[in-house]
Amino acid sequence: MRSKASINGHPIHPILVAFPIAFFTGTLLFDVVAILFDLPGFGLMAGYLAIAGIVCALLAAVPGIIDYFFTVPPQSSAKKRAARHGLLNITVVLLFATAVVIRHRVASPMPVIAIELVAIVLLTFAGYMGGTLVYRNQIGVYNRYADKGIWQEGSVQATSGKTEVANANELKTGHMKLVHAGDKRIVIAKTETGYVAFDDRCTHRGGSLMGGVLICNTVQCPWHGSQFDVTTGAVKAGPATEKINTYPINEDGGKLYLVL
Repeated sequence: MRSKASINGHPIHPILVAFPIAFFTGTLLFDVVAILFDLPGFGLMAGYLAIAGIVCALLAAVPGIIDYFFTVPPQSSAKKRAARHGLLNITVVLLFATAVVIRHRVASPMPVIAIELVAIVLLTFAGYMGGTLVYRNQIGVYNRYADKGIWQEGSVQATSGKTEVANANELKTGHMKLVHAGDKRIVIAKTETGYVAFDDRCTHRGGSLMGGVLICNTVQCPWHGSQFDVTTGAVKAGPATEKINTYPINEDGGKLYLVL
């Protein structure tokens, strides 16, 4: 799924997360060095690093939130994973903020280090989930296989009966377009035999079929490789066992009309 918070197709969130990770890790290391070698200056620097990490984490959260609501497929395993990823990162920020507040209010630095250590452990788990979202769920990955064309996406008013969704000349053979019709996400595509329309959601884990591959009337989910016949919705290869919904689509006067 192409990220909604991106620059020239490159998602912004993965770029920014490196900064809070580095600052928060540095905070703990500097505090440990300050205690082990009795270097107060390192402890002072640790406080500054923690503040920098909090600021950078909040900045990184902005494109992350955008991706959560507008890129991660709804009703999918990735949505649940992204929610846990976000909650863990919020907890990390709160823990480091707590450490900053109490840093000069406690007699011993050990409570501060204990809080930071817990936060780093949680940050590690959050980072692992983030990696899974990118490398397994392909969130933010712009999959442009040969002749797929550019990413196309649009919204229409969901009405009963015929709804105009695209111009006929928008799509070449093998191209897809994601259409938001109310709460439905429907893929419009042109195959070797004509135009088709089908749900964007894989019935296995909820992966976005728009981010997959369309060849010879077959769409393949990018997550686990399930394949569906785009004309009937039938499963052609697992692990999915349930068919996807398909919708009638007609061409009239150079326009494509979806029947809901």
